[in-house]
Amino acid sequence: MMETASPKKRVVITGMGVIASLGHNVNDFWSNILAGKCGVDLVTLFDTKDYSCKIGAEVRGWDATRHMDPKEVRRNDRYTHFGFCAAKQAVADARIDMTKEDPDRVGVVIGSGIGGMLTIENQHKVLMERGPRKVSPFMIPALISNMCTGLVAIELGARGPNFGVVSACATATHAIGESLRMIRGGEADVMVCGGSEAAITPLSYAGFCSMKAMSTNNENPQKSSRPYDLNRDGFIMGEGSGILVIESLEHAQARGAHIYCELSGYAASCDAYHITSPDPEGKGLSLAMRGAVSDAGLKPEDIDYINAHGTSTPYNGKFETLAIKKVFGDHARKVLISSTKSMTGHLLGAAGGIEAIISVKTIESGEVPPTINYETPDPECDLDYTPNVKRKADVNAVLSDNLGFGGQNAALVFNKI
Repeated sequence: MMETASPKKRVVITGMGVIASLGHNVNDFWSNILAGKCGVDLVTLFDTKDYSCKIGAEVRGWDATRHMDPKEVRRNDRYTHFGFCAAKQAVADARIDMTKEDPDRVGVVIGSGIGGMLTIENQHKVLMERGPRKVSPFMIPALISNMCTGLVAIELGARGPNFGVVSACATATHAIGESLRMIRGGEADVMVCGGSEAAITPLSYAGFCSMKAMSTNNENPQKSSRPYDLNRDGFIMGEGSGILVIESLEHAQARGAHIYCELSGYAASCDAYHITSPDPEGKGLSLAMRGAVSDAGLKPEDIDYINAHGTSTPYNGKFETLAIKKVFGDHARKVLISSTKSMTGHLLGAAGGIEAIISVKTIESGEVPPTINYETPDPECDLDYTPNVKRKADVNAVLSDNLGFGGQNAALVFNKI
């Protein structure tokens, strides 16, 4: 007799934490998202006089010493500050009590696409001006992209699966998806997962500006990120972190946790096309989207809302729209879509983390956030992008997708429990 495959272990979201330009906690962040507010303004973190792009979505009014030991703040990069503090929020929200958990069954996977860029720049300046003996002994730990994951685990005493993920702008989505797989595979009961980024730095901006990837609409910062609009001219960098606590349904129920929704699907793929340009036929992205929907046990027509990658670059808008049409067919004209990067900017490796939180809150609230700054329709981007104003809707299932340099794609599906 043939053995039947055992059903997949169900995984749920029980905690969320966010640090972003639009809020230093989930409630403030979500209120500003629904209000269609924009976190983009002139960059203040460095002098942009010689830069073609002078705008970004900075985390303003931020003091990491309010949330971390001042000594640890000095020893770590800004990206780690964001991720560590967002993780503390998420764990507190989930009401995880490590004295009641098996620490070997609690894991942490927090990714960063860039890592400690500010540390690299500052310490290189020290090297050039003062010599190698003055370079900080904390430089290497501060700049590596897995350090946030390690610090969160030390704070919690979590000895389960622990590593960083680096896949450019798909990083956080991969981190959450791989954490889902670890719980399904029996390696952990609880995972703290997501992404963190702090790449609004002189060298980072110089590189992206040289690529001509960023918007130069410096006179109108809050109008500069305009996904799917005909006049979009590049992405706007954001910074911050979005972290989830996910756990098996049975574990969450056993401890009486508040459950936001289910994390039911994940898939990853590669365009295998070009290091920076997305596949013009949307092959890789459509493969990830289709795979995530299938992994969730759903059909494309079951998806009510897509939190799209929507970077505000000319290529992304039309190729992502094409991928959605490939996967969803006629339903592509009915499903609600938005790019919340129009408000948050593009958080690179942290994008999928904050967009996962937006996806969860959309299910919880029945309110779909808008794509702001949508003024001039693009004939090649002809779907319902929820232009400019939020919309009430009964949202049972959400797909969130992200793609990054290297051709890497990832997608997640969330649904009501």
